[in-house]
Amino acid sequence: MHNVLVIGAGKIGSLISFLLANSNHYYVHLADIQEVAPQIRRLGQLPHFNYSQLDANDSTRIAEFLKKNKIDAIISSLPFYCNIPIAKIAAAHHLHYFDLTEDVETTKAVEEVAKQAKSAFVPQCGLAPGFISIVANDLMRHFPKLDTVKMRVGALPTNISNALQYSLTWSTDGLINEYGNACQAVENGKQVTLLPLEGLEQIKIDGLTYEAFNTSGGIGSLVQTYYGKIKHLSYKTVRYPGHCAKIKFLMNDLNLNEDRDTLKRIFEHAIPKTYQDVVLVYVSVSGMQDEQFIEENYVKKFYPKTIGGHRWSAIQLTTASGICAVVDLVMQNPEKYHGFIKQEQFSFDDLTKNRFGDYYA
Repeated sequence: MHNVLVIGAGKIGSLISFLLANSNHYYVHLADIQEVAPQIRRLGQLPHFNYSQLDANDSTRIAEFLKKNKIDAIISSLPFYCNIPIAKIAAAHHLHYFDLTEDVETTKAVEEVAKQAKSAFVPQCGLAPGFISIVANDLMRHFPKLDTVKMRVGALPTNISNALQYSLTWSTDGLINEYGNACQAVENGKQVTLLPLEGLEQIKIDGLTYEAFNTSGGIGSLVQTYYGKIKHLSYKTVRYPGHCAKIKFLMNDLNLNEDRDTLKRIFEHAIPKTYQDVVLVYVSVSGMQDEQFIEENYVKKFYPKTIGGHRWSAIQLTTASGICAVVDLVMQNPEKYHGFIKQEQFSFDDLTKNRFGDYYA
């Protein structure tokens, strides 16, 4: 049985702990800065589970905890700005490391930490980046010559009740980070940096019209992996029509991108949270196959699900299932994974056939 430390007992961390502990192959130590995190009440009496109060910034206390409990891997479900110290602790103790970050600079820092590591360092294990990277890479391998790859993901409320046509389904810090930071892409074979909230387009899925626009981080490491092999590669976030214009007004016209603490307070006081959501994943890949210009697509919607008597949202399930599957693949094959690991190094078939990744299947 593997001993893992999950740091961060929020929406995603609680479900990661629930899935791993219920498998009977992991003993899960869930830790949070709060003495009793609200999400713990949803976990009930899990087997192979323990909750501890830990401060992610207290490296000495965490180091003592790791030794005492013989931890094999650390999983961070904290906001991106907390991850670098945790990655350094994992490296110092030769432990596997996993996180959910969408932040480009944080990922670069983790890659630097991983250079001398013998254990696996796997950032970006969420939905986007994460699962979307694995799906896109799987389709891209079907093409001897690639032309265009479009990656589109949205986590949306099933019912709309406000002017932004949105509900908070995951980290507010991560959401603002995606909306406010520069975006990577490939255009006409050149690596480019694009402005967030630009590139607005319409897409139709199951007869419904959505909008999509540039956001940061979701493209993961695919630009680096496929640079020089592709003409166009882009990632955009999917929302209901009209959302982008209102966010641009807040972040650009009112300059709240320069005052993100205020923007976060506005979002968390004005936008409701919901467990009734839908996650859209859309990937389009075109290129040459057998001397023909061909397009292949992956389009799927994911919905909430009741597990263990509790209803878990679609964004919780798509994120937690993905990282749990990746953790499981690494822990089952430690000789295969060491150093910095990109999401596209994992096979789509291996992920969906995994006991935790079957939600995607």
